[in-house]
Amino acid sequence: MKHEAYIRGIGYYAPEKVLTNADLEKIVETSDEWITSRTGIKERHIAAPGETVSDMTAQAARAALADAGLPAEAITHILLYTVTPDYFTPSASCLLEEKLGIRGRVVQDVNAACSGYLYGLEMARAILALHPEAVVLMAAAEVLTSRTNWADRRTCVLFGDAAAAAVVTSQAPPVSQARVMDVRLSSDGSLGHLLTIKGGGSGQPYKLGDVVGEEFFLAMNGPEVFKHAVRNMAGVCEEILSANGLSKDDIALFIPHQANWRIMEAVAKKLSLSTEKVMSTVARFGNTSASTVGVALVEARSAGRIPAGSTVLLAAFGGGFTWGSALLQF
Repeated sequence: MKHEAYIRGIGYYAPEKVLTNADLEKIVETSDEWITSRTGIKERHIAAPGETVSDMTAQAARAALADAGLPAEAITHILLYTVTPDYFTPSASCLLEEKLGIRGRVVQDVNAACSGYLYGLEMARAILALHPEAVVLMAAAEVLTSRTNWADRRTCVLFGDAAAAAVVTSQAPPVSQARVMDVRLSSDGSLGHLLTIKGGGSGQPYKLGDVVGEEFFLAMNGPEVFKHAVRNMAGVCEEILSANGLSKDDIALFIPHQANWRIMEAVAKKLSLSTEKVMSTVARFGNTSASTVGVALVEARSAGRIPAGSTVLLAAFGGGFTWGSALLQF
């Protein structure tokens, strides 16, 4: 028996501090014109000293629970998607559980990089298929600025920090939110070397007294990542539309991973979607990795861009490489 999955509540959190392009001009050799013309980014939110993924996710989770009209005690599973957890152990999901004041739940951290939100939706659907009574808190969060090389002007202009959360159940909510129609996911590990954060892992461990080098921070082959991101996001979107008997005309809004505006625009062009149908938050938040789609979803609803009856297409692409798409019916 198939059980439906409904997004019953959504929320996000972005840190208070904002770093503008003008601020970056004082840190690294760059300019507002250079950043804006190449990425569409004007500013990004930066976690305060000591502010962690679990701190931010707790804020986003509380917003999603309030939106769902449910107490934290109702949660049965916590899924937290991140590449920048508070620590290697304890897991950020365990810390989140404690910060929400609950115990005894099923919790796990998962790394799917920038595709985390979509991987999380699929994992939530899988849990509900086995446990239809479950209430799944799915979150995606990054303090990616903790792994940003502020001396690398090619990458430091791109990233910000944020958390997004969704409460997913098999019971239709009393106030209509979104039904998860379908999710399609994929990956290609042979291309993982094009986008990395290596230092500190078992492949590049540190000894006591070692100096942290560039390998500790995010490194990326921008042109190659751009090419694969556009091709794979467009391809998986075409796949999910075809599998569900839909065309571009059936899509009210397209919410892609907010990597940079050029990538988003290129994917929309491949899908023959007008840019008016593309939800963009990249100017205000930059690339917040796993949380970008979730943040943009909340912003789109708040802006009235998702009327009742709308079909919304989501897409993401991230390190690994991983990518995916999802269809939501509001």
